[in-house]
Amino acid sequence: MALGRLSRRRFVGGAAAVVASATTAGFTPDRSPDGIPDRSPARSRGGIPDRIPGGTPGGTPGRTPLWEEYAAAPYTHPQIPYVGSAGAHAGAGRLPRPPVVENVLAHGATPDGSGDSAPAINRALAAAGARGGGTVLVPPGTYRIDGYLHIGDSGVVLRGAGSGRTTLRATHSLTELIGPYGSRYGGDKSAWSWAGGLIWLSPRARHASLVAAIRERAWPFEGWTGNRRDEWATLTAVGPARRGDHTLTVADPSGLRRGQLVLLRLADDAGHTLLEHMAGGGPGPEAYSWDDKTKLTSYVPYEWPVRITRIKGARVHLERPLPLDARPEWDPRLVSGVEALTGSGVTGLTLEAPFVGQSPHLLDKGYNGVTFQCAYDCWAEDVVVRDVDNGFGLVAASACTLRRTRVEGRGSHHPYFCREGSHDNLVEDFRIGARTVPAPAGTQLHGINVEGLSSHNVWSRGVMETGTFDTHRGMPFACVRTEITVRNDGRHGGDASAGPLYGARFTHWNVTVTNGRAGLVRLDSVAPYSATVGISEVREFDQTDVPDFTGDLHTRLEAYGAPDAVRPRNLYEAQKPFRRS
Repeated sequence: MALGRLSRRRFVGGAAAVVASATTAGFTPDRSPDGIPDRSPARSRGGIPDRIPGGTPGGTPGRTPLWEEYAAAPYTHPQIPYVGSAGAHAGAGRLPRPPVVENVLAHGATPDGSGDSAPAINRALAAAGARGGGTVLVPPGTYRIDGYLHIGDSGVVLRGAGSGRTTLRATHSLTELIGPYGSRYGGDKSAWSWAGGLIWLSPRARHASLVAAIRERAWPFEGWTGNRRDEWATLTAVGPARRGDHTLTVADPSGLRRGQLVLLRLADDAGHTLLEHMAGGGPGPEAYSWDDKTKLTSYVPYEWPVRITRIKGARVHLERPLPLDARPEWDPRLVSGVEALTGSGVTGLTLEAPFVGQSPHLLDKGYNGVTFQCAYDCWAEDVVVRDVDNGFGLVAASACTLRRTRVEGRGSHHPYFCREGSHDNLVEDFRIGARTVPAPAGTQLHGINVEGLSSHNVWSRGVMETGTFDTHRGMPFACVRTEITVRNDGRHGGDASAGPLYGARFTHWNVTVTNGRAGLVRLDSVAPYSATVGISEVREFDQTDVPDFTGDLHTRLEAYGAPDAVRPRNLYEAQKPFRRS
């Protein structure tokens, strides 16, 4: 897989401030099925209190042990995942700013909107790639683009003069530009409802094979191992390891090197014990019917991209802690996959789609915004998309950052989508604007979407004037939504064949719900081994979900009704001191 330069942030030591939230009594000295101490308050399904003592709005909250528990075991806590290294270059505050090597005006782009500038911009992007990377400058102005823009080479950044000064005005959909795109699972659906972008960042060879398959109507898998998931090779077998470990013991390190981007591949066994592990283990996941969840089982083997930071004998040190155990029954391996796109980005511009009505649900034409696919250590910053079908996409993308992004205009199906095994991504300082026109009949708006065994993703410091926390089945796990204000008026989607809504260790931390709706924000009655900390008082109405798993869910509900009082305010920021160099 292609490499980018390592950028490490030093361990700065110490835990962040202790949460000031509700005092919770009644802990049971039990252990979770995965062997981690479980300090969940004793409760049975259906016996969950409506309010935790000390969490009254406007009062002075008591001190809770939850943050102290987490700080004592930050990589292995049963309910709260470690996400402190999410994002490009382990969540670096300053993203790379490579030198300008091309200007789109020199390639024939016109900043007055009088002609089609897409060919000129694509020529400039390809020229920057041929130079080995660099920034392609888009000076102030409005540029008409009749085609889509593709960043296919590592180290290439498309940079406008700012989202208020550089505008790209699209005229065609991806259906018109590439062709209809059906679902690999059948049915009368358009896959442009969840894939592709009018600015599309994906490695050149992978992108060509994907587009060819769409045009041939051979609907592909979209991830790191090719259209049929067969483009991989074993680098080495891996010995047993535990979730949270930063090292692996390998059988043969000769094919590995420092800085290499590899895939950890975990295959499931006949008893679906890998899927049970993702759900937290125990009687509930063991009793669940996995065999008929054919869409979910198509997502395994689980593939997790990660960089190697050091090799010492047979010990391989990783950039991030392991998201799951590596057990012999899952045939753990480090493998190579398709060449990745690394170190590329889009900054400082607005992308406008034509103002056309939103399509009926699952029939989007592909007026989509910015999508990252098979990308690692890539980013978007100060980017606005307007009047799009789908806003910002992460498709088999890992360790990417979306910072100061905004979706606005007539309303989108998925303002943000994160799917097909996307891991360790960071979406921060984001905004979803209210619709500028009423929603047409038969349409759907989801919000911030995650699905398809995606894990360890973060949505931080957001304002959602519309939408919801769209956990879209496909059992995503170990994700965090923190310091977000939401008017919770969207609905989640997801086929029954995609299996559970949630795996283990989802955490919602400091969430203000302006309209009092519980669905998809309050997790304690539906998501296994989850934590709901510092959310507004809410009640069930509209779409109401029930647990996928029977028995005790081992959840935590703390500082209920007191989002303004919870400390630390931002769970992701508080975890940064636990990063390892």
